[in-house]
Amino acid sequence: MPAAARPGAPRPLPRVLTIRNRIAGGSLVIALLISLAAGIVFNAQIERILRDGSIAVLQSDSAAYVSALQNQDGGPLDPPGLGQHIAVVAPDGSTPVNTLPSALRDMLPNLVAAHTPRSVTPESAQSAGISYLVLSTPITTAGGEWHVVAARSGHEESTVLDEMRLLLFVGLALIVLGTAATAWLLTSAALAPVKRLRASAEELSASPGTELLPVASARDEIAELAETLNELIVRLRASASRERQLVSDASHELRTPLAILTMQLQLAEAEASSVEQLLEDVAGARRNVARLTALVNSLLELSTLEGLAAREEGGLSDAAELEREARDAVERARFRFGSAAIELSYEGLAGPGAGAQFAIKAEDFGRIIDNLASNAVTAMPGGGALTVTLALARGALVLRVADTGGGLEPGFEAHALERFSRGDASRAAGRGTGLGLAIVAAIVTNAGGTIALENSPGVGLTVTVTLPAVGAPPAAPTPR
Repeated sequence: MPAAARPGAPRPLPRVLTIRNRIAGGSLVIALLISLAAGIVFNAQIERILRDGSIAVLQSDSAAYVSALQNQDGGPLDPPGLGQHIAVVAPDGSTPVNTLPSALRDMLPNLVAAHTPRSVTPESAQSAGISYLVLSTPITTAGGEWHVVAARSGHEESTVLDEMRLLLFVGLALIVLGTAATAWLLTSAALAPVKRLRASAEELSASPGTELLPVASARDEIAELAETLNELIVRLRASASRERQLVSDASHELRTPLAILTMQLQLAEAEASSVEQLLEDVAGARRNVARLTALVNSLLELSTLEGLAAREEGGLSDAAELEREARDAVERARFRFGSAAIELSYEGLAGPGAGAQFAIKAEDFGRIIDNLASNAVTAMPGGGALTVTLALARGALVLRVADTGGGLEPGFEAHALERFSRGDASRAAGRGTGLGLAIVAAIVTNAGGTIALENSPGVGLTVTVTLPAVGAPPAAPTPR
């Protein structure tokens, strides 16, 4: 009894002929149809040629007697040659020459009467089971109308026709079989690269690594298929690598706050000596929960952005929409960080932007400013200045966010856009999740823009985001 199919498993396709068999079979059918049509045409041509040849022989046999009758008007006639069937019918019905087979002699009056003067009409006469081709030629002389009747057995013509038909059948059969065999061999040769491609794919699936499918030097459809599959393999490997890296990074980053939260709860349960201490432990646990929540939300946001990049999805906004969103984002930052000693300033566009379009949604542009402002404020726990500037330069939208938070540690700029990357000072102070700049970089990359970091250690950091207008040449890729 066959095993039941697993729920959700793809149903097996019905077994069909292989491509090789279908092409060879189709070629065989086409060759048969063409051969059948050619056989019918050739057979008709052969019959016509043989019949014309027999008529020419009969005309040749009759020619000597027709000429003699026209010149001699009933004079003595020579007997026909061996194998010639000739009958000369005089005006009075007598036959001075008659070598027709005995079976045809009784039909002679009908054969003569069947033709009108000046007509050459071949006819088939059945006599004694033997088919004859008969030609009657009327000759008008001074003494009356003579008829020269020539006959030829159809046996020879039938024999030749049968032999020609046999040769035609054998020849067409060989052509059909040769066509099918050629189609089979050519299809096998054409599908050989596909077979090798499938074997290579099986090897790759059995031992995944960095290898790719082999691409033939010939620029044919198989090579294009291999290149397309290699692009798919590269994308799938990159996606799987990102997923593994995300799981690894998330596990590493979640381990510490979860351990601290567990320890705080255990201490609150075992060692809380007063209500004040219990409240303090609960407040610490709440801060860790908030950090975990922010971390999970950032991970989800980053994963969503990478998914949009893989599907090449996005949006369009003009400069005026992005200007409004930038002002709203700055106001949100004022509201969020109003209690901190942060001097926040904003300088917007000088004009409407002449209707330029940019490949980014307004809310995503606001998220860029939100994350950059949050990172800057996190770097300035004791207060400082934060400046947001928006401008148009050579058809591109340029956003600058500058702070006075002391800048990045020397050499850290190369890793600042990576996930969970934090400087030693931020990591020691437990500030941030290390995902803010990674989220900004993902949004900017999806929009076809670039992000640059201008670091001044001990002074501050300036982040410059450049978004090209739609239709403009793409910006150079952001270094990661």
